[in-house]
Amino acid sequence: MSATPASPTSSGTSSYRWLQLVLGIISMIMIANLQYGWTLFVGPINKQYGWSNASIQVAFSLFVLAETWLVPFEAYLVDRFGPKLLVFIGGVLVGLAWTIDSIANTLSMLYLGGLLAGIGGGIVYGTCVGNALKWFRDRRGLAAGLTAAGYGAGAALTVIPIYNTIQTSGYQAAFLYFGLGQGIIVLLVSLFLRAPKPGEAAEEAKSRALIQTTRDYTPLEAVKTAPFWLMYVMFTMVAMGGLMFAAQLGPMATAYNVAKAPVNIFGIAVVALPFALALNNIMNGICRPFFGWVSDHIGRENTMTIAFTGEGLAVLLLVLFASNPVLFIIFAGLSFFAWGEIFSLFPATIGDLFGRQYATTNYGLLYTAKGVASLLVPVGSLVYAGTHSWVPVFLVMVAFDFINAALALFVLKPLRMRRAEALAEPGGAGLRPSVAGGSE
Repeated sequence: MSATPASPTSSGTSSYRWLQLVLGIISMIMIANLQYGWTLFVGPINKQYGWSNASIQVAFSLFVLAETWLVPFEAYLVDRFGPKLLVFIGGVLVGLAWTIDSIANTLSMLYLGGLLAGIGGGIVYGTCVGNALKWFRDRRGLAAGLTAAGYGAGAALTVIPIYNTIQTSGYQAAFLYFGLGQGIIVLLVSLFLRAPKPGEAAEEAKSRALIQTTRDYTPLEAVKTAPFWLMYVMFTMVAMGGLMFAAQLGPMATAYNVAKAPVNIFGIAVVALPFALALNNIMNGICRPFFGWVSDHIGRENTMTIAFTGEGLAVLLLVLFASNPVLFIIFAGLSFFAWGEIFSLFPATIGDLFGRQYATTNYGLLYTAKGVASLLVPVGSLVYAGTHSWVPVFLVMVAFDFINAALALFVLKPLRMRRAEALAEPGGAGLRPSVAGGSE
């Protein structure tokens, strides 16, 4: 297979870009446990050392901060040196992080592991999403969704084996074995990654449902626009709820006495918490390409409104029926299904607004909003400790979802429409003529 196809429409290029997408998805699967498997370790660490859940969750916040706030700098390095070298380094850090966690006997060591995991995971995440946006200008929503699906659903493959390893061999063994395995696979995959060469990627989409610029905005230009900061606020609010859910689901299930409850699913007896985690990861992954594909057809903001409203309703139902193991599993899964789409819709929207060349860096800047959201994760433990109830935490998530549904439809969409009209005027920065008139 040729690495230098003649044109963006050639079959060689078409096949090669799908190979690059698959490689990115594999890398994302290998870092998924850093976030979505973490909740399994909180209880065992607490039992081993007696550290409070809030203190332990600081490691999770540090992980998310390092994973997000360093992405713009890492993206700059990717644009300069290419994805291969950076993802290789990310693989080394991923394996090292959980190895340190496996021997951590102080909070300081646990926090160091969280930081290294965040740096390594951020390199892999930002690089793979950015690479997908560059190769698939014509299908940004779908490509970003498929790539993000690896991160959202990847942990579903290993969450039950990790749970079983913790039960039989201890959480230290689970950290060590899975950490090294994940890191090594990322190292191997990195050797085959690369960005498209000039003229090699497909052209932008021509759907009237999308507004896509034909100009590439630098990061400094992007952060000077109102749509960027509106999306930053929206991303922060929605990400907060999902991160808190991911980190606190284990303690929540314990509080509602459903964590170890036996559940019969299609004639198969399972334990509620590990099954819920596996289902959540699957739903979290499926939703990303699904909503990305939908947004390619009906527009980003319309899709955001549908998803955010659905998540708010799912979380509200979870508040009402959390003590029922089966309903806990169902509504938790639906909540993750509607939440994970932010990791396909927001990068696709960034690509639409600000172009391909700096897509990795521009999305990296927006992705730091996830780091801001992570600062609120330990607050959930503190609120529960003070109120002995998860209801206040849930209700904040519901409020944020409904607020964002309204912002997407009634603020972001009109704002982008006005921007489209301004850019389409003579002397404007330029949009595709076929979509300059607006979106559906």
